[in-house]
Amino acid sequence: MGDGHALVLVVDFGAQYAQVIARRVREAGCYSEIVGHTVPAAQILAREPAALILSGGPASVYSPGAPRLDPALIEAGIPLLGICYGFQCLAQALGGEVARTAAGEYGATTLERVADSSRLLAGVPARTQVWMSHADAVVNPPPGVHVTARTFSTPVAAFEDPVRRLAGVQFHPEVVHTPEGSRILTAFLRDLAGLPPTWVTASIAEEAIAGVAAQVGEGRALCALSGGVDSAVAAVLVHRAIGDRLTCVMVDHGLLREGEREQVESAIAEGLGLRLIVVDARERFLSALAGVVEPEQKRRIIGRQFIRVFEQAAADCARGERIDHLVQGTLYPDVVESGGGAGTATIKSHHNVGGLPDDLRFTLVEPLRRLFKDEVREVGRALGLPATIIDRHPFPGPGLAIRIIGAVDADRLATVRAADAIARAELSAAGATGEVWQMPVVLLADVRSVGVQGDGRTYGHPVVLRPVTSEDAMTADWARLPTDLLARISARITNEVPGVTRVVLDLTSKPPGTIEWE
Repeated sequence: MGDGHALVLVVDFGAQYAQVIARRVREAGCYSEIVGHTVPAAQILAREPAALILSGGPASVYSPGAPRLDPALIEAGIPLLGICYGFQCLAQALGGEVARTAAGEYGATTLERVADSSRLLAGVPARTQVWMSHADAVVNPPPGVHVTARTFSTPVAAFEDPVRRLAGVQFHPEVVHTPEGSRILTAFLRDLAGLPPTWVTASIAEEAIAGVAAQVGEGRALCALSGGVDSAVAAVLVHRAIGDRLTCVMVDHGLLREGEREQVESAIAEGLGLRLIVVDARERFLSALAGVVEPEQKRRIIGRQFIRVFEQAAADCARGERIDHLVQGTLYPDVVESGGGAGTATIKSHHNVGGLPDDLRFTLVEPLRRLFKDEVREVGRALGLPATIIDRHPFPGPGLAIRIIGAVDADRLATVRAADAIARAELSAAGATGEVWQMPVVLLADVRSVGVQGDGRTYGHPVVLRPVTSEDAMTADWARLPTDLLARISARITNEVPGVTRVVLDLTSKPPGTIEWE
């Protein structure tokens, strides 16, 4: 339990969608976090969760070394829902049998409800579409449970034990391809677990402001401000808590998009009335990144340099008073993907999490650390931030450095910056900015391809367009933009940006790919 909200823990068994499960739980009004399956049961129970959800995963429960469900989590009497692999783990722990089936189920499948008294499937049509992804199945249900649904290939597609408040489903209720999924998850949280919907935007903002006021006290703080929605919302929250004892600092690290510095100065200093200092550190960052190719190393270098710049900024603007706190717009996905989700895997180190130096002298203030991106947008709206900030496409803290595949230098930055400006301008002119979550433009700096320009042979770099749609950046699909729009972007980039001979389109979803290339 914490902050007056019941805690729902999602135990991650290596699922693609563990973060999506956590996000759907929050949409249902309950606070959730993710823990890895390697976290001991005693540590999980010590957090006093009000409910547990077991995620899917790639393993087979009967394989040697496969993740197992500790019986202590069942014996604790906590309401528990198993999904896919988590469903099979629960069935096995309760004495059921899981085996490889003759035919797996993948994708859209028709689910048939076989028990009218099901609490988990209450209100769900007798036949409905669900999303399946499994080759193993529960072939013999555990004693004492009620089988509530089946499919053509899976006789035990769902079961529940309302007395022990246990339930499981073979399908994925968290994905949009299961239309009744939100209803099913809500039924578990409300009916089986008995949890009220306390996690709402208004309370989130109020609690964050109160938390910052308590943490900073009478002290002063710097805010690492990029101009994006995360840092802007964090800055406004902290300003509401401590007022003029907050100074916002924007670091121009030379990795910004075209016009970004001027846009931030206008929106933050003039639009929101926050005190803003802009530090020109372009040469420092380019020097530190010279010759660096490996993405994780780039992120860590940028993270360390950020902190050093802020330390100097703190000394310059302290005016005889000590500044001990540093505000960051860190989000919950940043923490989880950086391996900070209590036993979860590291996907990539975010510069504001994995890239911080060991000798950091600031106390971090991270009022958004528990939130997903779309929750941050809602908090920003509640705080009255303008749409120009709230609806701004996400842009990574390391900037264009991670949109250059290869080493970073001034010429390569100029190339990707020009290509990005064209893509954004055409997207805006077509009225399509709101149709995509974001559209990274990536320079393949270490790849060259032959082209023809002015009847002559050219040998330049490809640029990748990565337009994606998403709700919260946990999953994403490539955006089906009009072909004439893509053609205009391609023509302008190849005609107007020196050294670019080819424009290609990335059609990869997340998973398996991440939104950013690095």
